[in-house]
Amino acid sequence: MAFGTQAAILILSVFIVSWCKPSYGAGIAIYWGQDGNEGTLAATCNSGNYQFVNVAFLSTFGNGQTPVLNLAGHCNPSANTCTGLSADIKACQGKGIKVLLSIGGASGTYSLSSADDARQVANYIWNNFLGGQSSSRPLGDAVLDGVDFDIEAGSGQFWDDLARALNGFSQQKKVHLAAAPQCPFPDAHLDTAIKTGLFDYVWVQFYNNPPCQYSGNANNLLSAWNQWTTVQANQVFLGLPAAPAAAPSGGFIPADVLTSQVLPSIKNSPKYGGVMLWNKQFDNGYSAAIKGSV
Repeated sequence: MAFGTQAAILILSVFIVSWCKPSYGAGIAIYWGQDGNEGTLAATCNSGNYQFVNVAFLSTFGNGQTPVLNLAGHCNPSANTCTGLSADIKACQGKGIKVLLSIGGASGTYSLSSADDARQVANYIWNNFLGGQSSSRPLGDAVLDGVDFDIEAGSGQFWDDLARALNGFSQQKKVHLAAAPQCPFPDAHLDTAIKTGLFDYVWVQFYNNPPCQYSGNANNLLSAWNQWTTVQANQVFLGLPAAPAAAPSGGFIPADVLTSQVLPSIKNSPKYGGVMLWNKQFDNGYSAAIKGSV
């Protein structure tokens, strides 16, 4: 009886600690959608290497433009052939993988002209990709888990308004928010948005940015990492290219160097969330080589 009581108390204590302290398992986030030869979304999730998939990109939106989803050679939204991805998205989610819509990109035509414009874009995303309703959902009836802000052009204005508007829908269904800032701190485009404190994940691009990327040693990277872990976000990820060719301006870290030298230095941060990789096209074994250490 005494043993049973002690066991019960121990189990209850573990439960209380677990309940009071949210647990965020570290994982790998991958960008998918920008090369028709990178494999299907279903195969990407079936690899077992990823906990997050950013479907990229909603590349045209805002300022009165008709939103355009660009998934390269995978499908053609204007011909309504991307709705077939709905089953893949649901299969990914069935494995516990969060699937987000990535908006922006390096070569998109997007901008926000006002706070009202931001709210209109939020309404469009909610109704066409998230928990709302529309007769023309580009990815079918699958409900994505959230939105990734990969904003690399234009001004830094009104992205905070977009974040607030999207977060407002979380009263109906949780909208996970992610941001992919460049590693120079603070980011020129996303600083005000990140400062809202509404972002669950900030995967920082430590590549194509010589001042703060790996270049034979990790000194500049670690210095920038320490700045990024001060932001108001639940988790911060180390964003890396999955191969040298994925980042023409550098930042690739060989898998053995990453696991032996870099990750041990950043994993002690309470906000460490894992690694983000650009992108599925270039990930030919890199995620598999590092996932055991992430």
